[in-house]
Order: sequence, then C-alpha cells, then structure tokens
Amino acid sequence: MRPDGFRVGLGFDAHRLGGPPPLRLAGVEVDVTQGLIGTSDGDVAAHAVADAMLGAGALGDLGTHFPSRDAEWKGADSMALLARVVEMVAEAGMRVGNIDLTVIAETVRVAPFRERMRRELADALDVEPGRVSVKATTTDGMGFTGRGEGVAAWATVLLMGGTAPAGPSSSPPS
Repeated sequence: MRPDGFRVGLGFDAHRLGGPPPLRLAGVEVDVTQGLIGTSDGDVAAHAVADAMLGAGALGDLGTHFPSRDAEWKGADSMALLARVVEMVAEAGMRVGNIDLTVIAETVRVAPFRERMRRELADALDVEPGRVSVKATTTDGMGFTGRGEGVAAWATVLLMGGTAPAGPSSSPPS
C-alpha cells in the first residue's frame, strides 16, 4: 500500500445546556454554574475534534465507536474518548497536522480559556500548541445557540500519513 499523504476531516457537535455543572470545553472547565446535556460529559469541543479525526481517517464516527445507547459511555470523560481516537488514528498510520476548532455559543465565554483549551488539545493530540487553533463566535441571537439553549462546535483537522483505502478508488490514475 502506498502512503496517502494528507487527509482532511470535518467534525460537528452540539448539546443543550441544562446538564449538571461544570461545563467543559476541550477538557477545560469554562462554567461552574451550568453544564451540557449528553451521554458523556457533553464536551462539544472534544467531540467535534474527535469526529473530524475519525472522518479524515475514514474510521467512522463517534456514534460508531462510542454509541450513546451503551451505558458504558454514560458520563464519560470526552477527553479520554478523544485520546482513544488519537490512538485509533495512530494505529492507522496517521498523525495530526493541525486542528482548527470553532465554538459557537452566545452565553458561554471561551476567550478567557482559549490558551488553556489549545494546550489541553495539543497534549491530547500529541502536537505542539501552535498546531491547534481555538476560536469562538456567536450567532447574534439566532438559532438555538443564539437563544442560549446550547453550545455547538465545528472542527477541521488535517491528518498526515496513512494508507489509501482498499478498492478501485485507491488505484493511481492510468
């Protein structure tokens, strides 16, 4: 099998506010008064990054590996789930080139925690913090995030290395 080079993945996650505190993003406690509702701890940042990595590696999605119907994942630490995804990606011969994460929230503040979130993600991904971007935006009052009902996150990842998937699409052009 030949090296595949670069792969790009996109991840998205959203959870409703109203769960038990604290609210964590990328493993960092950003709000001690509220939490997110989810099977795991609801860390939308970690989930979006993990899903982006799984997508880039053609390894399925979070629901495939950590199904919400499975009681094993009730209250799970999302950064531990991300660590498992990092292992899966490494087992497939790939490593992270860079991550770009955007958190969408109206009432949850990210700016005071941005650098710590970058460091936590960098540690989990085994890359230097300069390869991790964390941004935040609002929806200016529109939609569920704008009404303060939940928090969402988008992540894009570049993976390097790996092998081409089996099948006709992996053959070089003739």
